[in-house]
Amino acid sequence: MASKRDYYEVLGVDKNAGADEIKKGYRRMAKKYHPDISKEPDAEERMKEINEAYEILSDPQKKAAYDQYGHAAFEGGMGGAGGFTGGFSGMDMGDIFGDIFGSFGGGFSDIFGGGSRSRSGPSRGSDLQMNMTITFEESMFGCKKEINIPVSETCSECGGSGAKKGTSPVNCPKCGGTGRIRTTKQTPFGVMSQERVCPDCGGEGKIIKEKCPHCGGRGNVEVKKNITVDIPKGIMHGQSIRKNGMGGAGQKGGPNGDLYIKINVMPSKQFRREGNDLYTEAAINIVQATLGDEITIPTIDGDEKYTIKPGTQPETKITLRGKGAYNVRNDKMRGNLIVTLKVIVPTDLKQSQKELLQKFGDTLTEKNTKKKGFFDKMFS
Repeated sequence: MASKRDYYEVLGVDKNAGADEIKKGYRRMAKKYHPDISKEPDAEERMKEINEAYEILSDPQKKAAYDQYGHAAFEGGMGGAGGFTGGFSGMDMGDIFGDIFGSFGGGFSDIFGGGSRSRSGPSRGSDLQMNMTITFEESMFGCKKEINIPVSETCSECGGSGAKKGTSPVNCPKCGGTGRIRTTKQTPFGVMSQERVCPDCGGEGKIIKEKCPHCGGRGNVEVKKNITVDIPKGIMHGQSIRKNGMGGAGQKGGPNGDLYIKINVMPSKQFRREGNDLYTEAAINIVQATLGDEITIPTIDGDEKYTIKPGTQPETKITLRGKGAYNVRNDKMRGNLIVTLKVIVPTDLKQSQKELLQKFGDTLTEKNTKKKGFFDKMFS
């Protein structure tokens, strides 16, 4: 795919679709594009896209992150830590093929490794990502930033169970708490069995008879929090800072995920960074280049005095050691500042200045203007 499509569009559902509609959308699209049954030339790629969309939208934490941040919430290669993992998110092949071939008795969950599973155990919350823009100076010397973020926390009323205070989820009577239902059918090919997600509990194995009024049965609530982010000295554009436990809330008592803050550094008008080295330019006139002079060079620590040698050539590079960027892992180490000297040729000269330059030019000999090679310098 050239670019990611909207996940709701991929599943053919409305942006306000609930869990049941999302699941139905997934089943519908999977029937159409699964490579084992579809004749569409791009069926495999479409199925990957469908799986990815369902994995995000079927998870309440990931869905909330997607609704707020879009695809950016899962960028950065975090994979199983909040991004798309490539799996079927609990909807196995028995569900899809059972719907398609149900009249023949199913049995596909056995073929594809289905078994009695329960998803009622604790699980870690999703990792989330946000972007933060800082100035070049802030990236050089570090700073503290206060940000307000939505944080999913375990509901204090129900302790994450989703059940009304004083009550508890009970085992689903339909599946006996396994989250799966197995049926058998007599077919022309013999007795075949089929295992499917329990429709009553959605595979959780538990049913909440009285939902917690504080969280609506979700087991977690979203709150706004002010947190302080410490930006270290020397952080580079594109690097991330991790805030442990500030991501999505864990399910069933599981730990929270983490928040990754991706740093965008605004460019500097004066300096260019490569690794921990900084690059800049300093302008000198032809008299300074010819006779030498003490000049002022800008650094991130302030102006520095530097004496240039007589006969300095255009584009000469000088290095100020230890005047570059801080090493983000060890702020006692710094790169260098490399300065390119730009010799400025004057324009709009007065007649008297032109005459002086002409007289000076008449006195120059080949020795004055010839650039010395290595052996010339050795034996001059």
